[in-house]
Amino acid sequence: MKSLGLLGGTSWHSTIEYYRYINQYVNEFHGDNTNPPVIVYTLNQSRIHHFQRESNWEGIAELMIKAARNLEKAGAEMLMFCANTPHKVYNTVQDRIDTPILHISDTIAAAIQAENLNKVCFLGTKYSMTGDFVTQRIMDHGIDVVVPSDENTIESLHRIIQEELTYGLINPRSKGYVIKLINSFIEDGAEGVILGCTEFPLMIKDGDIEIPIFNTTKIHALAGAKFTLDQNH
Repeated sequence: MKSLGLLGGTSWHSTIEYYRYINQYVNEFHGDNTNPPVIVYTLNQSRIHHFQRESNWEGIAELMIKAARNLEKAGAEMLMFCANTPHKVYNTVQDRIDTPILHISDTIAAAIQAENLNKVCFLGTKYSMTGDFVTQRIMDHGIDVVVPSDENTIESLHRIIQEELTYGLINPRSKGYVIKLINSFIEDGAEGVILGCTEFPLMIKDGDIEIPIFNTTKIHALAGAKFTLDQNH
């Protein structure tokens, strides 16, 4: 099997899900307890949030480049950012290292195309909703992606992620708010919803809404698992 390097810690709660999905898939593929060679580098989320508040994306990129190089030295043959928002510095990091990074948007687009959907909504941090570093790459695959436009809505979702979900807290009131928002997108023609923060799947589950849910944590992780097994991803 090929070695896979995970840049985790953003947050560690979702990184655990990445690790679980990858190992579970490989176990099921082999039909036993065979585990893949996965190397995890845990980033300091507190420091990254500090840099985000300062709009210091160069600082974040440097942290991730250092982590990526350590994973390279450890033998990783493919890297993954275990969150959507760090993909804002994807190009900067990829240009400074030798090992390929599996972009989360490409795996999401493939999952949406497999369902033959044309229009989906995207929920994530304020950085990923107001920026296009994740959504545009999905749209480049011919998929219409819509995001919240109201500033209060964007800030509310960001607060739920950073003040609740990254601490592993599931607030029923916040969950109700997110479900109501998704339903408003359904009324406007959304055929699916991208949970574009790897913490959202801790809150929103299949069955909570009527349209397909694209769990970016699971989708990205399974693509990594297929890589380590040398399957097409």
